[in-house]
Amino acid sequence: MADPSIPQARTPEAPPGPLDSEGASAREGISRRRLLGTAGATGLVLGAAGGAVGYAAAPSAATPLTALGDGQVMFHGKHQPGITTPMQARGHLVAFDLAAGAGRKEAAALLRRWSDTARRLMAGEPTGSGDTDVARDAGPSSLTVTFGFGHSFFVRTGLEKQRPVALDPLPDFSSDHLDKARSNGDLWVQIGADDALVAFHALRAIQKDAGSAARVRWQMNGFNRSPGATAHPMTARNLMGQVDGTRNPKPGDADFDERIFVPSSGSKDPAWMANGSYVVVRRIRMLLDDWEQLSVKAQEAVIGRRKSDGAPLSGGTETTEMDLEKTDAAGNLVVPINAHARITRPDQNGGAAMVRRPFSYHDGFDADGVPDAGLLFICWQADPLRGFVPVQRKLDRGDALSQFIRHEASGLFAVPGGAAEGEYVGQRLLEG
Repeated sequence: MADPSIPQARTPEAPPGPLDSEGASAREGISRRRLLGTAGATGLVLGAAGGAVGYAAAPSAATPLTALGDGQVMFHGKHQPGITTPMQARGHLVAFDLAAGAGRKEAAALLRRWSDTARRLMAGEPTGSGDTDVARDAGPSSLTVTFGFGHSFFVRTGLEKQRPVALDPLPDFSSDHLDKARSNGDLWVQIGADDALVAFHALRAIQKDAGSAARVRWQMNGFNRSPGATAHPMTARNLMGQVDGTRNPKPGDADFDERIFVPSSGSKDPAWMANGSYVVVRRIRMLLDDWEQLSVKAQEAVIGRRKSDGAPLSGGTETTEMDLEKTDAAGNLVVPINAHARITRPDQNGGAAMVRRPFSYHDGFDADGVPDAGLLFICWQADPLRGFVPVQRKLDRGDALSQFIRHEASGLFAVPGGAAEGEYVGQRLLEG
């Protein structure tokens, strides 16, 4: 399990406003919901708004949204949203299989519906006349909806020749205890938002839009720390209590795009994957009862970092470069040879890097009171054979953390580039 989170965090003081699909400010736009929220005092009427006016006409409609509710991510863009977007407080992952008899035509119609629904919801608008009103009083809350295609999708749609080589099934790993019913799938959807009702609203809308074309194969729910919950922006903690996500690649790094996104030209990938990415999804159960029996010092030795602040055991602060050669007075390595943070470092894996953007999960307790909790591990890379696979193989050979986790579900999906104005996600594949 690689260190899973994005260092960026929003604070209540952060200026509200739309974000493009790569997380950059796009203040020139204004959502219909935000406009309606300030329209009450002027009597503004939007002639074609229809249900949208009724949707936003709550008694408090004239009250400005908070920074949290007003956060908006743009649907259209070079890349799909939800890849470099700062981590959100709530998430849903859902995989679908195309229904019997459904093929390329039905898949294209479905992606067209899904894209339109995602665009509306991410702008803070209702889905249409059939909207459930679940998020009636909320703003967009940084909602993102991301779509991907699994290996089996290309067989179902007769598009095998367009299937990328990078989408070949992942190899088996010794830590795998995979439930096939909760792995893979024809289609994959990631939903994230900073409000639980907004996230559920999107999940329900996507599921309803599937209609008779596709059925849910599996669905998982996750969470992260809410924006503004800490006194200052900081790297998130996982359910083991560890600061988790230090040294995650960041937009703006010199080699970020080439590691995370498929180039628009000169690539071995098919043309429809230009500006897209590959996502590995793993449901990783944390054996918390065993972990919590360790002393803090023992936990730190497993990870290779201090639990209090995420600093490497070799000294310094969280962002200090880890000294892998430093020894103590007895001549022992300060950062153990099998420490998780040592093994997952890019410079220990031929430069392999990926953006880890996970959610924690808790699905209750088993009959013995053991928590079913852990990490919905989500990592993005331009090629999983150069990102996830070499790191996981090395973890398989001796990661100290492996005895405290279990990989219970897995999926690999091709996530095409963002849709341009007037397009739907996957259009270049399905209509090319």
